[in-house]
Amino acid sequence: MSNSILITGGAGFIGSHLADEMLRAGCRVRALDSLIAQVHERGERPGYLDDDVELIVGDVRDADCVRRALDGVDAVVHLAARVGVGQSMYDIAEYTSVNGEGTATLLQVLLDHPVKQLVVASSMSVYGEGLYADAGGRLVDAAERTREQLERGEWDPVDADGRPLAPLPTPEDKPPSLSSIYALGKFDQERMCLLFGSAYGVPVTALRFFNVYGPRQALSNPYTGVLAIFAGRLLNERAPLIYEDGRQRRDFVSVYDVARACRQSLERPDRAGRTLNIGSGESVSVLEIADELAAVMGREQIAAQVTGKYRVGDIRNCFADIARAGDAIGYRPQVARSEGMAELADWLAGEVATDRVDDAAAELAARGLTV
Repeated sequence: MSNSILITGGAGFIGSHLADEMLRAGCRVRALDSLIAQVHERGERPGYLDDDVELIVGDVRDADCVRRALDGVDAVVHLAARVGVGQSMYDIAEYTSVNGEGTATLLQVLLDHPVKQLVVASSMSVYGEGLYADAGGRLVDAAERTREQLERGEWDPVDADGRPLAPLPTPEDKPPSLSSIYALGKFDQERMCLLFGSAYGVPVTALRFFNVYGPRQALSNPYTGVLAIFAGRLLNERAPLIYEDGRQRRDFVSVYDVARACRQSLERPDRAGRTLNIGSGESVSVLEIADELAAVMGREQIAAQVTGKYRVGDIRNCFADIARAGDAIGYRPQVARSEGMAELADWLAGEVATDRVDDAAAELAARGLTV
């Protein structure tokens, strides 16, 4: 494995945990991060970032900054991105610039500063709806919901005859269905990196993260992971807001498992050149996860509010088939959800969150992005 690692977005939630993982593995770790206010409210080095991590504050779109960050580096884990399906649908230029141009800038600079390996963070969002089976057991990889269907409150995908489809674990060979600007950008990132690796002989692995949770999430960011958004509401004694009927299913994976997956990818350059799902391999409804979070936080009395509304870009069901990651890099999730949720609650007990969810919801509504 490489000895010197650059993590773009390395001062963030996943990046800082990956930094810890790589330091434990004996690597030198450098982080490049712009410390944007939406994630880092005070715009300064976060206290949770290990002192042994060298932090370069700068924008991944700044080629000169990227050159400095790459000096003496053996491998790169590219996490830097704007994150948020809803926000991406109206902050289009910013998401396209950071996620697309930022990745292109990194690859352009890598032409003159070659590294031994590159790992890029992709997302389950590239799938759109996950894999389904129809009543006859046939696989359906293009289940779509029409706006008219959603306006009637008919949330579940159906076949051509109106019969319900059964959600299944989604494998990497399920064709993409890009239902948001964010999803489009993540697919763009992974394909650019894989094409670059193929052309220049660099081992590249794209990891499609599912719903990552754990300590250090940006609780005041209304477009971060759903568990962090729910936690921010509960910390302020307010009900989590749930779209549709709350029965949509997701795959929640611990940030510690995600960090291990990144390290394992770096340890197996011989298995590069592919995309891998990184999830828990289990599914849970959004309403169930909200209730679980309230329980471990001691706020069972605050029931989630099911809005019955729909956000443009949202999907109904998607959870991971993780068999390929197991075969390729030996990935096996180690953190049970009960364990991860309990640790999250312990961390939340010492945190303060500014609740901006209502503002975000109003912004989406004003732009016609909620039904």
